[in-house]
Amino acid sequence: MVSETELEKWIELLGNCQIIKETEVKQLCTKARELLLKEDNVQKVPAPCTIVGDIHGQFYDLKELFRVGGTIPDTNYVFMGDYVDRGFYSVETFLLLLALKVRYPSCVCLIRGNHESRQITQVYGFYDECLRKYGSVNVWRYCTQVFDYLPLAAVVESKIFCVHAGLSPSINTVDQIRTIERKQEVPHDGAFCDLLWSDPEDIDGWGLSPRGAGYMFGADVVRQFNTTNNLDLIARSHQLVMEGYKSMFNDMIVTVWSAPNYCYRCGNVASILELDEHLNRNFKIFEAAPDEHRGIPARKQTAQYFI
Repeated sequence: MVSETELEKWIELLGNCQIIKETEVKQLCTKARELLLKEDNVQKVPAPCTIVGDIHGQFYDLKELFRVGGTIPDTNYVFMGDYVDRGFYSVETFLLLLALKVRYPSCVCLIRGNHESRQITQVYGFYDECLRKYGSVNVWRYCTQVFDYLPLAAVVESKIFCVHAGLSPSINTVDQIRTIERKQEVPHDGAFCDLLWSDPEDIDGWGLSPRGAGYMFGADVVRQFNTTNNLDLIARSHQLVMEGYKSMFNDMIVTVWSAPNYCYRCGNVASILELDEHLNRNFKIFEAAPDEHRGIPARKQTAQYFI
């Protein structure tokens, strides 16, 4: 059992970019799995709320996002995945969001992205970061177990469909997503994979994705999906957008990107999508946190094998 006092302490520490103990991470992840187990593959989210794209371990830019968009629990958020990898602070970023989810479950919706995967995190940084900060891979294991419980999508007021990446030729209705067995590593193909890997493109129908997973899909596919499911909009992330967001196909789908100056070198701005109680849309653009608000990541010590 995790008390509110403990959660508040962890949120304060993580909010200052300080890691919590390995035993506390285990407690937090166990509680989070219990909570997420009760959630549907497609979470129903009330308006008003704010939709967030990829974060990728850019902790100080997440803090900037909260400064621009409002803090939890004053603002309700839908995060569309890719919390980890590439940035310097994947551990603090994911654990802070997880602690906020456990403390304020109705205010935070955490969707799974393609980087919430054992295979991907072993290549793009999260695994190494956990090992470096904790001296073992236990924290990585606890977090990747939580990944398996994250919902695959969310729907705001039955009108706005939120998913990390895109659509699937195997999925015609939102209800079909509810039947997927999500408590597993991200598969290499199939509907589950497609939701986390596919991209909209100016083509007709479906095309092979250059990513090697998922598909490219055109305006006709989006129109059919939105019509069939009585949706106004698909919100997704997964692709860097230099301007922070990009609407396509007569505003039927929008890419929201929330990692400014991605990888600390791309020079892009970021955005969040605010929805009011009537689902009116307001994109808020923000830049990377100023240098004076950033910490300096600890240098990675090179193992001296041959001394």
